[in-house]
Amino acid sequence: MASSLTKDSVRPGTPGSEKTFFGHPRGLATLFMTEMWERFSYYGMRALLPLYLVAPGGLHLSGGTASAIYAVYLSLVYLLALPGGWFADRLLGPRKTVAVAGAVIMLGHLCLAVPFAASFYVGLVLVAIGSGLLKANISTMVGHLYNGPEDPRRDGGFTLFYIGINLGAFVAPLVIGTIGENVNWHLGFALAALGMALGLVQYLLGGRHLNPKSSEVPTPLSAEEKAATLRKGLIWLAVAAVFYGVVGGTGHFTLNWALIPLTVIGLIVPILVIARIMRDKDLDAGERSKVSAYIWFFVAAAVFWMIYDQGGSTLSLFAKDSAENSVLGWDFPVSWYQSVNPVLIMALAPIFAWLWLWLNRRGKEPSTIVKFSSGLVLVGVSFFVFLAPLSVAEGGHKAAALWLVAIYFVQTVGELTLSPVGLSVTTKMAPQKYASQMMGVWFLAVTAGDSVTALLSNPAVGGVNLDKKGFVALEAVLAVVAGVAVWMYRHKVKKLMGNVN
Repeated sequence: MASSLTKDSVRPGTPGSEKTFFGHPRGLATLFMTEMWERFSYYGMRALLPLYLVAPGGLHLSGGTASAIYAVYLSLVYLLALPGGWFADRLLGPRKTVAVAGAVIMLGHLCLAVPFAASFYVGLVLVAIGSGLLKANISTMVGHLYNGPEDPRRDGGFTLFYIGINLGAFVAPLVIGTIGENVNWHLGFALAALGMALGLVQYLLGGRHLNPKSSEVPTPLSAEEKAATLRKGLIWLAVAAVFYGVVGGTGHFTLNWALIPLTVIGLIVPILVIARIMRDKDLDAGERSKVSAYIWFFVAAAVFWMIYDQGGSTLSLFAKDSAENSVLGWDFPVSWYQSVNPVLIMALAPIFAWLWLWLNRRGKEPSTIVKFSSGLVLVGVSFFVFLAPLSVAEGGHKAAALWLVAIYFVQTVGELTLSPVGLSVTTKMAPQKYASQMMGVWFLAVTAGDSVTALLSNPAVGGVNLDKKGFVALEAVLAVVAGVAVWMYRHKVKKLMGNVN
């Protein structure tokens, strides 16, 4: 992540090559700003979401229902990254798809800004769809700016892009969160729409600096395939309409039951996708073995994200009711906790990148398996830390804000140990036939983890109080045991991985 930025010449023929962005193709500035504003809108809305759902001036839902909605929303964002990539590959190409995504996200935030419950849920769906479309394609467009994987500027370019992501994520809760909590919820959501609008405008104006390859449709659908795809889409739409029509018509429709089909989809789709890849007869023995090894990493990642993503729901709702949200007598909005992770990422990512290189030169860099198991253990430890403020709250006192900061710190260290390594190992272990699709499979690990959280917290199914000491301890133990299991079976997994380190 922390590769140095070089001043090499810009790729010949790249539009805008007369100017650079810190020595990189000018198009990187366009994508940097687009992603920064999109993350600003996304993380700002996300910081407000669970608080608005339970607030008397919001939707005034129970904590369990709010956690289920939040988890389902996150699972859909990552689930939709898979069809988002397909949409660009087969229909519009990355450049047009990202433009459509930005417009859909902006419209979604505008729907959230309207003070009606029905409009709010429509807005959530639209933001999830738009985020899925954008997430799958904007990184691909960054790659198009360079002369393939061997371009010495490539890693530095992605490092800059990564800074844009975390810069938007850091500022968003401070601005949108403050306005939403202290002034008006819907004004906060409107600010998220404004942020996406700014990102979309500069994306359209700066489009001339992008590589022409980003406008290409790699494998366009034939007329027959378009007809078949439309037919299947209409059939599934009809099935959904009939299902919810019957449930509503018989008087059984509730919000919690409406979430269940989405939760089940989030659990079933990852299993079906991996099973389809495993059954593919075009894969040779080596590729099949690597996919078998990858399942270990996938399950481990799902456990990690199941706990990690509760930082925006379980921890946030706990902070609202049971934490002393102040430093040296200065009070701050609950949503500001969501800025802790991105600022820690920006501070610690270069240190980790340097550390791995330093250890590598001495032949002591931990293997991918050891890094993964460490990430799992750390996210488990973060929930062991969570037991301390929970105990304070049970005693009738407010927990200090630094307890929550400590939890986010441990989770961020775990994220830096597991997440970048997971992205890398996904590209290394992907069968040639599924080179692009496997990145979507990695995102499905987030979908699976959040879907488990949604199922457990949904009052219509599990109804588990995720902020109770017993369940927090159980999750902590699960993560640590999973991490130890991955480490104990490291030799078996390494054998399945073949030549991948």
